[in-house]
Amino acid sequence: MFSGKYPTMTTQERLTHTIHSTENIKLSGQVRLAFMLSLPAILSNINNIVMDYIDTAMVGSLGANATASIGLIATSTWMMGGICSAVSSGFSVQVAHLFGAKKKKEANDVLRQAFTAALIFGCFLMIVGISISRQLPLWLGGNADIVEDAGIYFLVFVCSMPLMMVYMLLVGMLRCSGDMKLPSILSVIICALDVVFNFFFIFPTREISICDISFTCPGLGLGVLGAALGTFTAWHLGAFYLLYHMLRKSKELRLDFKGKLLPENRVLKKALMIGSPIGLERIISCAAQITSTVIVAPLGTVAIAANAMGITIESLCYMPSYGIGEAATTLIGQSLGAKRPDLIRRFAFIALALGIGIITILAIIMYITAPDIMVLMTPDLGVQQLTTRVLRIEAFAEPLFAASIICYGIFVGMGKTLMPSIINLGSIWLIRIPFAALVASQWGLTGVWIAMASELSVRGIVMLIRLVNKLRKPHDIISE
Repeated sequence: MFSGKYPTMTTQERLTHTIHSTENIKLSGQVRLAFMLSLPAILSNINNIVMDYIDTAMVGSLGANATASIGLIATSTWMMGGICSAVSSGFSVQVAHLFGAKKKKEANDVLRQAFTAALIFGCFLMIVGISISRQLPLWLGGNADIVEDAGIYFLVFVCSMPLMMVYMLLVGMLRCSGDMKLPSILSVIICALDVVFNFFFIFPTREISICDISFTCPGLGLGVLGAALGTFTAWHLGAFYLLYHMLRKSKELRLDFKGKLLPENRVLKKALMIGSPIGLERIISCAAQITSTVIVAPLGTVAIAANAMGITIESLCYMPSYGIGEAATTLIGQSLGAKRPDLIRRFAFIALALGIGIITILAIIMYITAPDIMVLMTPDLGVQQLTTRVLRIEAFAEPLFAASIICYGIFVGMGKTLMPSIINLGSIWLIRIPFAALVASQWGLTGVWIAMASELSVRGIVMLIRLVNKLRKPHDIISE
């Protein structure tokens, strides 16, 4: 498949070899490389969702109100995270292009300047979040039973914004340089720490019996606040280690402070060009999801809890496509930097085939196992039955949803983010929201999820058409 020492290379070295090799590397070798880059990113994204599962399941054991309080502000926390991701993409895609062009010194310059920008922006998000934390649950239509816990959870979340912004930036930089391994290992460690911290923070001091051995387990009994603090602490420990790694240990891409700290105009301009459409799309998309939450809120606590759990469980199904999309961003970005139109086209179709195949299998599994999963997630029978129903509706849309996510990752690698963002926004606001608002009063949460499944299917088809048209002339992508 590959010549010489290739089998002993790291994934980063294999990527560099493939991008710049003059020899004819077989399709099987390119598929293997795409899979090796995707797998760590898939595991990382799954672990992020597992953390949501942990919070939801542990808090779910406290009752429907506790689950609903987190579900109410979930879309708002996603919007904050989406903005951080957009800032990260604006700078990290530049690193992918520079690595593809073998300009590692310039890549390190972008990293240093991006770090300063990310830290400042993270502090800005924290201040904004703190200022709205008490009113946000009321704006979202939450009832008196859940607004206090929802506000506390959101407040703790936004206090983590500066370090979360830095963490997401550094993870994006590593991935675009070809290092998928460290971010994935860190995500597993963060997930494990989240379990440990939640175990002690959420529940009160209690007696636990294991194999006829009883002992007193200490606990703070903080409930929803404990779940927020557990996740907050786990994320911060991961961020501190990643910062240490980039300062002291990283070889290919190292953070130093020996040059300009503030972004140069050309770096900032390109970051804005790439990241602004992504950020705007994430904000307006999350605003649409918040609107969906407002549509769901009058349906009652059971519907809010079922909607929140359904979103969390469904995300485990489609989340691997985000990992493949991240790998596609790296592959396409470095191929573009190396001026390899043949690889841009090849890697795009490999990523799509890989992602749609995996998500189709997971959608079938989700459809079959939904009732069993819900028994593990909550003791509330009404929430179990309603969540199972909406998950089985959504399963039919998952393959096309995966296609839209991977297409988006490909476009990000190209640095062409405006039109894909418009497609995402148009489909949500022109199809999902009007349809959901129309049917919610008669069909309840089931109707809201039918609207979502319909919109995701249309989005996937439109995105595939856009990408295929773009790839018909891959040389134009490089010359643009």
